[in-house]
Amino acid sequence: MELPAVVREALAASAPELSVCDALASAADNTLRMVLLSDDQGQYQAICRRRDLLDIGQLNNQLGRDLRLMPSGQQVGIRQRLGLRQELPALPTLTGLPTVVDRAVDNLADVALAVVEQNLCISLTAAEFRHLSTSAERCGFTRSVSDIQINLEHPENDREQLHSALKRFTGLRIQQRLDDTLELPPLPETAQRIIHLRVNPNAVMGDLVDIVESDPSLAAQVVSWASSSFYAAAGQVKSVHDAVSRVLGFDLVMNLAMGLALGRALKQPTDQPEGYVGYWQQAIWQAQSAGILASMMPRGQRPAFGLAYLAGLLHNFGYLVLAQVFPPHFKLACRAWEVNPDIDSSVIEQHLLGITREQIGAQLMANWGMPDEIITAIRQQKNPAFSGEHDVYPRLLWLGRQLLQARGIPLGTPAPVPDELYRSLGLDRARVEEEFDELVTSKPGIMAMAGMMGN
Repeated sequence: MELPAVVREALAASAPELSVCDALASAADNTLRMVLLSDDQGQYQAICRRRDLLDIGQLNNQLGRDLRLMPSGQQVGIRQRLGLRQELPALPTLTGLPTVVDRAVDNLADVALAVVEQNLCISLTAAEFRHLSTSAERCGFTRSVSDIQINLEHPENDREQLHSALKRFTGLRIQQRLDDTLELPPLPETAQRIIHLRVNPNAVMGDLVDIVESDPSLAAQVVSWASSSFYAAAGQVKSVHDAVSRVLGFDLVMNLAMGLALGRALKQPTDQPEGYVGYWQQAIWQAQSAGILASMMPRGQRPAFGLAYLAGLLHNFGYLVLAQVFPPHFKLACRAWEVNPDIDSSVIEQHLLGITREQIGAQLMANWGMPDEIITAIRQQKNPAFSGEHDVYPRLLWLGRQLLQARGIPLGTPAPVPDELYRSLGLDRARVEEEFDELVTSKPGIMAMAGMMGN
């Protein structure tokens, strides 16, 4: 397949004899990426190795700029001008924009430039690339992902890591109790009542209805949820009792109310990364996927549906905590998430803060006395190899995320799913794939429910 004309023209003077190969076979350490940036001084482009983390704060410090990811509309305009629809190859001369190249690129013997449009890859010698980029600035603004160590195996160290991060960024005393240090509100009263209801073996539907109805905003959301097209309830849903008894059921409403009550305990951040899927959208996608997977497991292995669903609703709670605990650094994290879409958020957070949202979220849940299943699910959701008590819950979250990402729902960095994971959960891969194909057809309903949750 031929290269696009605009790419051939950009290469003609410096690399007349091109080596072109299959892009998928060339996604190696020498593959480069180009990130389009902008600020109030104008547009810019940065080139670095694809697998490296672009430290946008470090780049701005060196350039004396306030660059962030270029808005998607402007990026589309540039691609259209060039006659390209997808990611641009890392050619310094392609766009005409001022360029900065990471110094690590100059240490490579040769480089590979992916042309996503045709699924091709161009190989250039180091000399050819330097000739193409002679007018570009050079500085160091990346970090190798392999050098960033995330604490996956030792959750007992999370509290110490959190205190270290707080001391580093806020100067607060380590001796303070965690909930004081975080300056977070106490567990909401509604959530406290639901926790007590959960452990009450004599609880009946009327008890739950009373709790929900005592909070008018929560009651309205539960009724709206039950009335949504996603559930296609026969007849009008007129009350919380109707929503519980006829449409949603006791378990779902209890966990939905819990997720809503906790979600409202912290403010939604006003800043967020470009192209970010909103907090409640992510929550509902993960809750629905965890519920589906749990219900498909063999009866003897099947975890509690309600806890799986609640784990999905709360899986990203650490994101809200980050915004409240580290406001200025959360803004920097937003900019870093934007320019590193192919690097897992936990790697970026470890680099910037020394702790991840999963660790922070799990610590807060433990502080609030939430069930151990939920704490484990949140803490280990990025670790499919985790083996221990309640390990089924984080595995369901991880698997659900991968299945949704494979279907175009942007929830993070995709990873291949081994057959062994399906076997360990007692799931039939083909049946699961069919169920998730069906789930993503309900996207309008999911979006509508997310809108209700956010109000």
